[in-house]
Amino acid sequence: MSIELLNFIETIVNGLMTGIMYSLVALGFVMIFKASGIFNFAQGVMALFAALTLVGVQTGQVPFSHIINALFSANVHHWQPVPTLLAITVTLVIMVVLAWLIERFVLRYLVNQEPIILFMATIGLTYVLEGLGDLMWGSDVKMLDVGLPTGGSLWLEEATRSWGPDGGNYLGMYLDSLDISAAIVAVILVTILTLFSQYTRTGRALRAVADDHQAALSVGISLRSIWVIVWSIAGFIALVAGIMWGSKSGVQFSLSLIALKALPVLILGGFTSIPGAIIGGLIIGVGEKVAEIYAGPFVGGAIENWFAYMLALVFLLVRPQGLFGDKIIERV
Repeated sequence: MSIELLNFIETIVNGLMTGIMYSLVALGFVMIFKASGIFNFAQGVMALFAALTLVGVQTGQVPFSHIINALFSANVHHWQPVPTLLAITVTLVIMVVLAWLIERFVLRYLVNQEPIILFMATIGLTYVLEGLGDLMWGSDVKMLDVGLPTGGSLWLEEATRSWGPDGGNYLGMYLDSLDISAAIVAVILVTILTLFSQYTRTGRALRAVADDHQAALSVGISLRSIWVIVWSIAGFIALVAGIMWGSKSGVQFSLSLIALKALPVLILGGFTSIPGAIIGGLIIGVGEKVAEIYAGPFVGGAIENWFAYMLALVFLLVRPQGLFGDKIIERV
C-alpha cells in the first residue's frame, strides 16, 4: 500500500476509537431520555464526579480534607490506599446512592412537569455536582490508573508494518491500547443495555414511563423506582466513561465538557437508540479526524472543535429524529 493510503486508514481507525469514547458518554444520556424524556445535561459532570470519587477512594484521600484542615488547623490528607476493584465497587455504590438522592429531592417534585423544567433541573444539578466534587476532592488534576493498558499497541504496529511499500520505512499503524479497551467495553455495554431494554420487564417499564408518566402510573408502574433504576444505570455508565476518559487525559474539571460533544452524537444517532449512540459517535469521531487532517490545512485548522456541531445542524434540518430515533407524530 502507499503511505498516503496507510495514513488515511490510520486516520479512520483513530477516528473510530475517538467516536467510541464519545459514545460512552452518550449512552448515559440515552438511558435517561428513554425512561423519563429528560435530556440530562448533568451526565458529563456525573462522569467527572465518578472519576473524582474513584481517584479519591483509590488513593485514600479524606473527603473535604482541605476544608477540615482550614477550619480546625488540622493536617488530614490521606488514609490507606484502597485496591482498585474495591475502589470501583465503593464508587459504584456512591453513584447509586447519588441516583436515589436525585430522585428523592429533585425528580419526585417534577413529575408531569414540562420537559424544559426537567432540563433546567439537570443544569442546576450540573453545578451542584461540580461544586460538590470540588469541595470533596479538590480541583487539582488527578491521574487515574485502574490497570488498563496504555501507550501504543505494539502487536498492531508489528502486524501492520509489512503493509508499507517495499523498501519504505513505515513503522506500522499506531493505536492507543486504552482506545482498544474502550471499544471492547462499549460493545459489552451496548449488548447488555440493549438486552435489558428490550427483553426485561424493567426495561419495558422504562419505555412505558418515557411515553407517558400518568399512563405508566395508572397501570401500576412505580415512577420512583423506575427513576432510581435508570439514574443508577446512568451513574454506572458515567463511572465507566469517567474511568476511560480519566485514564486517557487525567481527571480534571474540563472532563465535564464532554457532555457538549455527546449532544451531536445523540442528534445523529437518535435520543432513544442505544445502538444509535454508538453509530453516531463513530460518525462524529471519523468525521472530525478526516476533516481535521484533510480539510484543516485549507481553513486554518481547529475543525475538530466545530465539525460535530455543523454535522448535527445538518441532521436537524433533514432528519431531526436522527438515524435510529423514533419519529414522533402528535395529533392535534
